[in-house]
Amino acid sequence: MNAINAIFKNRKADFSKLSEYGFVKRGKSYKYARTLSESGFEMTVTITESGKISAKVTEPEVGEYTLHLTDSAGSFVGQVRAEYEQTLNEIADRCFVPDVFKSEMTKQLIEYVREKYGCELEFLWEKFSDNAVWRRADTGKWFAAVLTVSLRKLGLKSDEVAEIIDLRLPPEQMESLVDGKCYFGGWHMNKKHWYTMILDGSIPFDELCERIDESWILAR
Repeated sequence: MNAINAIFKNRKADFSKLSEYGFVKRGKSYKYARTLSESGFEMTVTITESGKISAKVTEPEVGEYTLHLTDSAGSFVGQVRAEYEQTLNEIADRCFVPDVFKSEMTKQLIEYVREKYGCELEFLWEKFSDNAVWRRADTGKWFAAVLTVSLRKLGLKSDEVAEIIDLRLPPEQMESLVDGKCYFGGWHMNKKHWYTMILDGSIPFDELCERIDESWILAR
């Protein structure tokens, strides 16, 4: 995987932050240029309105420089490579936001929680970058987890990978809710206090919001 694909994986541009960083809009693209201090080469980064990212390094009076994209050793190439990747990482951190979850239902819930509770998903596990949690700001307790799992792990006869949500519920209500079809025992959670729903549209958005609200209250 090349540096751009690795650094910007599961991220999308926040176009409102590009000009603040130094990008200039030209036609349907945003461009940023800087001089690499160690080499004097010019680095240019282009981000299209569709989110495609490209970058190149140019050696003055010679043309495009590409050794930093190879496995070439040597201190000079290493310096160019390091500054090139440092710039890309900084752009990713300052101008991009997570874009891990793909289902429309999940995206709608992310907006709902952001607007109602001011909470952003927290990605806590480097090895499981497609799993995240929401926590209350006042108590620090989780009130939901959004995860990506194989449906077979929920006891269904399918290897399809789906996005799910884990929520809190009073123990006395758990047995009457969990049916193994729409509502499952909490995946990777204490099944006495957590349950799981698949974010595939099988449960209406309004109900999901009501259940998130209930879980938020229980995380006091």
